[in-house]
Amino acid sequence: MNKSFPGLAPLAALLLAGCASFTPDGGAAKVSELTHERTGHGVGLQRSEADVGAAAARVAELLRQPLAADSAVEVALLNNRGMQASFAELGIAEAERVRAGRLANPSISFGHLGGHGSTEIDRSVMFDLLGLLTLPVASEVAQRQFEQAQLQAASDAVGVAAEARSAFFGAVAAQDLVGYYEQVKEAADASSELAQRMLQAGNFSKLAQMREQAFQADATANLARARHQAVAARERLVRALGLSGAHLAFKLPEHLPELPKTPLEPKDTEQIALDKRLDVLMAKRNAEATARSLGLTRGTRFINVLEAGYANKSQAGEPRRNGYEIRLELPLFDFGTARTARAEAVYMQAVHRTAEVAVNAQSEVREAYSAYRTAFELARHYRDEVVPLRKRISDENLLRYNGMLASVFELLADAREQVTTVAAAIEAQRDYWLAETELQTALTGHSPGTAPAMGPAKAAPAAPAAH
Repeated sequence: MNKSFPGLAPLAALLLAGCASFTPDGGAAKVSELTHERTGHGVGLQRSEADVGAAAARVAELLRQPLAADSAVEVALLNNRGMQASFAELGIAEAERVRAGRLANPSISFGHLGGHGSTEIDRSVMFDLLGLLTLPVASEVAQRQFEQAQLQAASDAVGVAAEARSAFFGAVAAQDLVGYYEQVKEAADASSELAQRMLQAGNFSKLAQMREQAFQADATANLARARHQAVAARERLVRALGLSGAHLAFKLPEHLPELPKTPLEPKDTEQIALDKRLDVLMAKRNAEATARSLGLTRGTRFINVLEAGYANKSQAGEPRRNGYEIRLELPLFDFGTARTARAEAVYMQAVHRTAEVAVNAQSEVREAYSAYRTAFELARHYRDEVVPLRKRISDENLLRYNGMLASVFELLADAREQVTTVAAAIEAQRDYWLAETELQTALTGHSPGTAPAMGPAKAAPAAPAAH
């Protein structure tokens, strides 16, 4: 090995000078942009005590006022530690991107042989020549994987925001329902007490009195359930917002937001899902990165290891001899077919999964929009027809009672039915806001959860009026 290889050292120096480096924000700017487009709020990585302190100060400021759906989302994005923990995957992906953009460290060998008055020294510096040749492609693949990690981080943030909105609407509705079930309980107590007095006076049958007592028992049980459901819904909101300690005393509004005048009617919803949904974009990026990786595998299937470097040898009493050394692993037993077959299988797997995600996204958007429109129509039906009708019936019964055409028990039974109707209207209004949240998630975020059940309110049945 007497030929010199003078160009290798300058080339290595040039490569080392152009090494890939870490981004100043760890890729958080892109994650924040994607999240803001879908939730109206950005998100940041909290990597220092100053970041955590600033977030805590903003959370405390937001919690000094009664929560709204929008402020609940902001608190969740600032304060949810589980989301911050998931952002560690972003740092891992960036580290892999930087590593892929740098040439592997050179290896140095040194040999010393001596004896019989003679000394021989071998020195060599080896560089990964195959890594140098494939560096651009490997860097591109790592960059796509980093972008996919950014999409995943944004998807996690959108999921946190959607959970916060859903939990907020559920907590407000549950709190509101407790008030109405308390009214049912008060009416049942009054009816039962009056029935007991009339029974003692001989003006009421035992059967009618027991019916009123049974209704009171049912009303008591339903109120207990409603109170627990309110606690459970509030605790779900607490978890979504990541709250503890003094922050648990936050206040909720008394009622849900009013329905909009008209429902949303987005155009080309299926195409929006294919263009904007984060899980679809992730699947596409994964397929692209896998395809690029497959091209790299095919190009190197017959070359497993290729190294080149500078070498010299010196022997006592003789001039130093310089040259270069190339090390190549010969494909005598493994021709690279296994690696190529594996890469092709992984690529086809990514292609089929991308197609599945796209088909599911289109279907989920159609289902979510159907649930949204149904929830809107039901909530509007209760607001504009059922509740006003029940109020008119109540007013008419009050006139009949004042004219001594109806008994006090008929009046109490009607009051219980009216409250039950209002409770059903609250649940329908809650279902609308939950469906609206899931529609937005299905359009631009990821696969939504199970659509809210839109059934009748569960309340104590009204006891039959006594005559």
